[in-house]
Amino acid sequence: MAGSQETFNKKEKEKKRLKKRVDKQQKLADRKANAQGGGRESMIAYVDENGNITATPPDPANKKKIDAESIVIGVPKREKEEKTTVRNGRVEYFNNSKGFGFIKELDTQEKYFVHVNSLIEEIKENDMVTFEIERGFKGMSAVRVKKV
Repeated sequence: MAGSQETFNKKEKEKKRLKKRVDKQQKLADRKANAQGGGRESMIAYVDENGNITATPPDPANKKKIDAESIVIGVPKREKEEKTTVRNGRVEYFNNSKGFGFIKELDTQEKYFVHVNSLIEEIKENDMVTFEIERGFKGMSAVRVKKV
């Protein structure tokens, strides 16, 4: 005489599972019944000429005709750069033992780094010099430096 295998706790858990399933099906039916129509048409968005997203389609009267052959794909060739001009300046600081210094341009009052390898003649502080500039590792540097 074996007793029932189902206990009160098992029965309650099964009831809860069934109730959850029924509630879920009821929510799904309610969503379908109350869904606002329109379907795919209500999900379409348009982009205007300024790149903003709008709900209204663009006006075909404002459409511009573009010739596809006139579009150039790629990077345009770089024009020949101007010849570097010789600039005048004064040596603000120069350390012979370390081999570098700074030259202040007379016209713009900008300072440029100078290294001993870019010297044509030996310089010292307060010398008037002529130089050209080139892009270095950390900015513009004075090159081909010589005394005036």
